[in-house]
Amino acid sequence: MTSTQHWPEQGWLFLQLLLVASFSQSEEQTCKQRGELENPQLYKDGDIVLGGMFSFHSSWKDRKDSYTYKPLPLQCTSLNLRDFQFAQAMLFAIEEINNSTKLLPGISLGYKIYDTCGSVARSVGVALPLVNGNEIDNVQLDANCTRPAQVQVIIGETSSSPSMVIATVIGPFHVPLISHFATCACLSDKTKYPSFLRTIPSDYYQSRALAHLVKYFDWTWVGAIRTNNDYGNNGMAIFTEIAEELGICIEYSVSFFRTDPPYKIQTIINTIKSSTSRVIVAFLSHVDMDVLIHELSHHNLTGYQWVGSESWIFDSQTAALDKHHILDGAIGLSIPKAHVGGLREFMLDVKPLNSSDNEMFTEFWEALFSCKFKKSKSPTEIQQECTGNEELSGVQSSFTDMSLMPIFNNVYKGVYAVAHAVHAIFECNKTCKNTSHLNSFMILEQIKKIHFKTKEGEEVYFNENGDPAAKYEIINWQPRENGLVVFVTVGLYDASFTSRKQLNLQNKTLIWAKNSTQVPISVCSEKCPPGTRKVLQKGKPICCYDCIRCAEGETSNMEDSVTCMRCLPEFWSNERRDACIKKESVFLSYDEIMGALLTAASLLGTCMTAAVAFIFFRYRKTPIVRANNSELSFLLLLSLTLCFLCSLTFIGQPSQWSCMLRHTAFGITFVLCISCVLGKTVVVLMAFRATLPGSDVMKWFGPTQQRLSVLCFTLIQVIICILWLTISPPFPSRNFKEFKDKIILECALGSALGFWAVLGYIGLLAMLCFVFAFLARKLPNNFNEAKFITFSMLIFCAVWITFIPAYVSSPGKFSVAVEIFAILASSYGLLLCIFIPKCYIILLKPEKNTKKNILGKETPQ
Repeated sequence: MTSTQHWPEQGWLFLQLLLVASFSQSEEQTCKQRGELENPQLYKDGDIVLGGMFSFHSSWKDRKDSYTYKPLPLQCTSLNLRDFQFAQAMLFAIEEINNSTKLLPGISLGYKIYDTCGSVARSVGVALPLVNGNEIDNVQLDANCTRPAQVQVIIGETSSSPSMVIATVIGPFHVPLISHFATCACLSDKTKYPSFLRTIPSDYYQSRALAHLVKYFDWTWVGAIRTNNDYGNNGMAIFTEIAEELGICIEYSVSFFRTDPPYKIQTIINTIKSSTSRVIVAFLSHVDMDVLIHELSHHNLTGYQWVGSESWIFDSQTAALDKHHILDGAIGLSIPKAHVGGLREFMLDVKPLNSSDNEMFTEFWEALFSCKFKKSKSPTEIQQECTGNEELSGVQSSFTDMSLMPIFNNVYKGVYAVAHAVHAIFECNKTCKNTSHLNSFMILEQIKKIHFKTKEGEEVYFNENGDPAAKYEIINWQPRENGLVVFVTVGLYDASFTSRKQLNLQNKTLIWAKNSTQVPISVCSEKCPPGTRKVLQKGKPICCYDCIRCAEGETSNMEDSVTCMRCLPEFWSNERRDACIKKESVFLSYDEIMGALLTAASLLGTCMTAAVAFIFFRYRKTPIVRANNSELSFLLLLSLTLCFLCSLTFIGQPSQWSCMLRHTAFGITFVLCISCVLGKTVVVLMAFRATLPGSDVMKWFGPTQQRLSVLCFTLIQVIICILWLTISPPFPSRNFKEFKDKIILECALGSALGFWAVLGYIGLLAMLCFVFAFLARKLPNNFNEAKFITFSMLIFCAVWITFIPAYVSSPGKFSVAVEIFAILASSYGLLLCIFIPKCYIILLKPEKNTKKNILGKETPQ
């Protein structure tokens, strides 16, 4: 709850502190009265006397002290009928206990109740008389200073700031102070306030509950208004801390006190008008909320969703003041509803209060019944004369309003806590024992241990901080057709549960601002959809951000994602960037056009080679076939067939065996092919060298030597391939680098050295073949096989020289296609250049297929 701490009272507070200091530092053995003597507003003697401190007035007249003379007592103003109700609840509990035969039998409770006027300084001023007993009719100037306190326990104060000061002053004397409405979380600090207890939950729990309530409705952009005192400042500080943890941003946080000048409240109005948030969290006292409502009504600031603390959210007077429906749809926390049997009837029986001669009760009676006593000093605006026998039936005022019954119940529980503690100390059964030894410290320690149930079945106990269990009702202001507002309970908050179960909203229809049934939206930035991520706006809170689309290969599958997650290598982001989809696996297949064309070219070459072989076999006895070692020709045709067929191993999805087979088969078959061509070239060259007189060179290049040369050249390549396959063979791999959204299935080389050794050896043999063929280029024209070999080797070398840069620069399956094309092109070059001319002569020019023509000895016609 709140306090009315303000500063013309500094001098009075300073005076009271000097009074305490003088008592503690005095070396005299007797106590002397200092300061003004004052009697309690309500007093009843008893075996045990309880103190009471209530703000029967809520303000005081301002004054300016010059400190040249003794300050005058505060002049209290603004009668506060609510605290009269709190005092009545205390009297009811005391009377009920005194009439009980089970609780404190034979012991009567008394009371001394003071009016603090809502002033911190006056609260200290009346706390000291309660402890020291310096009333006018009970002054003992020479009394011993070490006598027990006049009251053992103090019930009060209503507000947090006065309670803090009172607890500080009486704490060293171990006098318990039990408050019914001081909620500041700071009062739970037992090192500062060791004797403070309360029957209302700490704002620590209320602030957390409010933060979780705001988060429950996804309000991440809110404004905050608080009372500028310990209640509002501490409560809002905890709310802000928890809100930040929950991702809630506060656009503005302003404070004011009801006595602030008008321009300060106008500044708050302007702040609300210029804000973009639609939800306002108000940690205000009911008095300050009344002031704010008055100003908001002048500016017609409707349509905002209010979230309130327990101080005003269930206050019927605040609702009655809201004529312009500023707060319609408000939601907040209230003390759980309670019922105390007999309290209402007792409270409405005000005749016993009239028996007092205190001037304040004259004021109370006149305010309650709107009349005036003859001897009254109050203003003469009221014409009706008070008789003292007025009845409350039919009177409508804040005193007859029982909406604060939960707070009355807190006062009631506080008095009963004291009674149960004393009952335990005295070991009461039918009678009480050891009634002579009782002090406030014993009561304080026993109150901390009590655990009992009221007559209504409610459990009462205090935790290690002197706080009760934190339970709240969540209420919603729902306007009715008659213009009245009904407080509807829509949920509960119980701090004793686990964090996920503490907040429980019931399935009830809530009414929001402007009588809407749709939950208001209050955000700085709209939620980022899946497929985007949040990027904070420079210089603004974390709730203000822009939504940036995820980059390629990244996704976010939830709203308000802070980061985009990169897809696994096998996956890629879809168009919306909200899911990863499996990448397409790409390889050169038989189904696509390129693969089908290369397959057709390979099979065509194989068929052509087979046809040539058939022709050569059919005409194997003819001179053109027998010339230059027909055995090498058939071996060359076999190797060309294998060259055409090995290109098929490059097509299709790579596997462990296909990767090892394609490169080794290609390398060995091509070496076999080039070895045969090399053998034929050497034979051609040597054949004409052998025609020279005295030359016996042909004996070194006979058929056996030719077979051995082919075998040796091929064996070297076989050894290279075996070493490659043994040390680091090719293997199937997935290439993620070439394309972002595709996986290239390819054969990794394993050892690049092995691959280039195979190609290099083929190139070496091709160069040797080309050199020998070039040397035989001037042989007789009729025998022109050497020229064809030269031309075929020229094609072969050109193809494979251009293959290297094309292979290296081609991505994915295109590099495989380049390699197949090189194999097919070089194979076709050999087939067409070496064998087609001979087939032409065999089939179309048989007259030239003679030994004389081949040797160039036939006479031209």
